Amino acid sequence: MIIQLASDYLSYLEIERGLSTNTIAAYKNDLFLFFEYFSGINNIEDIKRSHLSEYIKYLGKNGFNTTTITRKIASIKGFFRYLCSTKELKANPALSIATPKISKKLPKVITMDEIEKLFKEKMDTRELAVFELLYATGLRVSELVELNLKNIDFKNDTIRTLGKGSKERVIPLGAKAKTALKNYLKEREIDIKLSTSKKKNEDKLFLNNFAEKINRQWVYSFIRNLGDIIHKSISPHTIRHTFATHLLENGADLRVVQELLGHANIVTTQLYTHISKKHLKDVYFAING
Repeated sequence: MIIQLASDYLSYLEIERGLSTNTIAAYKNDLFLFFEYFSGINNIEDIKRSHLSEYIKYLGKNGFNTTTITRKIASIKGFFRYLCSTKELKANPALSIATPKISKKLPKVITMDEIEKLFKEKMDTRELAVFELLYATGLRVSELVELNLKNIDFKNDTIRTLGKGSKERVIPLGAKAKTALKNYLKEREIDIKLSTSKKKNEDKLFLNNFAEKINRQWVYSFIRNLGDIIHKSISPHTIRHTFATHLLENGADLRVVQELLGHANIVTTQLYTHISKKHLKDVYFAING
């Protein structure tokens, strides 16, 4: 019965809430780890607040960090909230469960000098187009790999993407990124014509040499290798942080950056103002001792 309720909840998240496949997979893993721990309990009504407290202590003792525990608690709370809304439960045992405090760390960013150094590195047309697009738009890696050709509007210099919760947003496309994309598309056509793969996916923007959609792992590996050049451990998300920070440092409005990043809450975007202030302070003391 519990498994069926969880399945119904995951379907609700997908169909009604429109959450992404990756987000639903994370919810599924969180819930089934929870059910595995309480495998001896067959009825959802038998799970009490004391069980939840016991489970949170178990997570802490078994090496899960605060961020992961917080996410798992959020998954469980969402599940029980859903059960109450559908009248499967009369009382919510997770209602008063406290969430551990997460220390807010400033995201890692790349300086303008480092960005310029990376752009001077030799890249093939696909690599350059990916890097230009990440830095010029602040796309999430999941959004990047799912881009279709029809999402690119060269006439109006924009990109249309679906972010978290299947929310669509339109992002301006700069001249350098536009040029890089057009150069890549010429090579892309050659790869498609030469490919004999049965998994061709001509709709997707970024394809590998076999005309198949590139995956997140390729993007992560490519960006990680770029990081070696500037002696930093970086990821596609680092480029997203850098995009936002550089915009704010150059006078962009916070609301505009929020819109470009696809943040539902401006509080998330405000974190970048702290990065900008820290950057200015570092520059000041570097100059003035």
